[in-house]
Amino acid sequence: QVQLVESGGGLVQAGGSLRLSCAASGIIFRINAVDWYRQVPGKSRELVAAITIGGSTTYADSVKGRFTMSRDNAKNTVYLQMNSLKPEDTAVYYCHVLRLRDYWGQGTQVTVSS
Repeated sequence: QVQLVESGGGLVQAGGSLRLSCAASGIIFRINAVDWYRQVPGKSRELVAAITIGGSTTYADSVKGRFTMSRDNAKNTVYLQMNSLKPEDTAVYYCHVLRLRDYWGQGTQVTVSS
């Protein structure tokens, strides 16, 4: 059974930082591409960052230069380091893996106050 568990969200002032974590069980991150999405009420989920099996990362233009995605193979965990946070980064952040089907975590709320 695949489980993705996000953590690390919270309330932070604009300009601050947070580091999100997504720990996996039942699936091995290092042999799968993994993504971070975010969603605000009333809008569809937005792809924020992705990491390939080889470790290459890509980012949405809105977060490029501020967010960094990484992977710890020993811990089977991916991270999203978020710096210089803006109020428009406020959302629920989800970890996602596509392997035969979509797997999502439960999400972690990030709130950035102005």
